[in-house]
Amino acid sequence: MPSARSARSAPSAPSAPHRPGRLSTGDRVFLSVFIGLPLLALLVFVWLPAVTSIALSFTTWDGIDLGDIHWTGLGNYTEIVTNYPPFWPAVRNNLIWLLFTALLPTPFGILLAYQLDKKIRFTKIYQTAIFLPMVLSLAVVGFIWEIIYNPDTGLLDSALQAAGSAHHIDWLGNPDLNLWAVLIASGWRHTGYIMILYLAGLKGFDPALKEAAALDGANGRQTFLRVTFPALKPVNIIILVVTVMESLRAFDIVYVLGGGVGSKPGMELLSLLITDNIIGESSHIGYGSALAVVLLLVSLAAIGTFLVQTFRKEDQ
Repeated sequence: MPSARSARSAPSAPSAPHRPGRLSTGDRVFLSVFIGLPLLALLVFVWLPAVTSIALSFTTWDGIDLGDIHWTGLGNYTEIVTNYPPFWPAVRNNLIWLLFTALLPTPFGILLAYQLDKKIRFTKIYQTAIFLPMVLSLAVVGFIWEIIYNPDTGLLDSALQAAGSAHHIDWLGNPDLNLWAVLIASGWRHTGYIMILYLAGLKGFDPALKEAAALDGANGRQTFLRVTFPALKPVNIIILVVTVMESLRAFDIVYVLGGGVGSKPGMELLSLLITDNIIGESSHIGYGSALAVVLLLVSLAAIGTFLVQTFRKEDQ
């Protein structure tokens, strides 16, 4: 008969592995509603229209009878590139818009965020004042700047007359000036948006890194360029995507300041051409869809180039 000691020293049987309980019916319903519905909305309202637009870009259709859809292959794209006068000015203007936004309002917004992060006096008031235009829609911003640019009673021409100028400048009617006038109005709103995005990133930045850089003898500018800016890489990528999207999909403010789709030379944009062809007086759904695909490719090229260069440097 085994002793009590040997019985105590005998190894115990391994316990059964713990298995998580299955989801209840209520949990499945909850997950189906709060995950399935947003996914369904994304498919219906984003991916389905995108795929449909790409398919329609290879057809001709007046947007009324589905039986009138005819396959044309690359005909729309060939026509756009070779025989559509507003296309190349619109591409040029979109690229100018992108470069202007990336080189002026975006860095200026980052600079403002960096300065306001230093906890200066009245910083909350400054943040509110700079971000206030972002609360307004682009259409409302357009109406505000339309009043400012009015050649007869506008604030800008009134200031120039007070300074001694006797000439009235038609800021929105002159093809050499109107695009830049709209860019300034758009940049006024975009600066506040970038400032808030970057300020949020700076609030989550580890202050120990700044202290270490200061101990190494780095000044404020060197600390920002060599420590803070590289460390905020996720925020930088978000800002890049926002800048590209805001630049290439610009429509509202141009529509308001231009007085309608395609009404003023010098303010042609791909978004206006797309709208003019799809919901204009004569609907050319295939033509407008082809323009939308071109705009999509330009957006992907701008974002993709930056991301490839960024991750390539990181790998090296």
